[in-house]
Amino acid sequence: MCLGIPGEIVEISEDQGLRVGKVRFAGITRTVCLEYVPEAALGDYVVVHVGFAISRIDREEAERSYQILEELGQLTELSESRDPAEKPR
Repeated sequence: MCLGIPGEIVEISEDQGLRVGKVRFAGITRTVCLEYVPEAALGDYVVVHVGFAISRIDREEAERSYQILEELGQLTELSESRDPAEKPR
């Protein structure tokens, strides 16, 4: 099953004409395409699936979703895929 993971947008920029952002998932930051959520702004929470933000959600929903995913053991892949150059928070 494929899951979307909630995260917070901490930076927005453009890369080769595409709107992208740095999204933080419990201390791990990834670059994500924001083209599908043009209304998303810095500090917003989004659901990310395979590198694309697919919807905006509020902070409370993001926290609930993240907690459920953690309880189900669905976040191990995220922590295992940490970029070795990335510093933990």
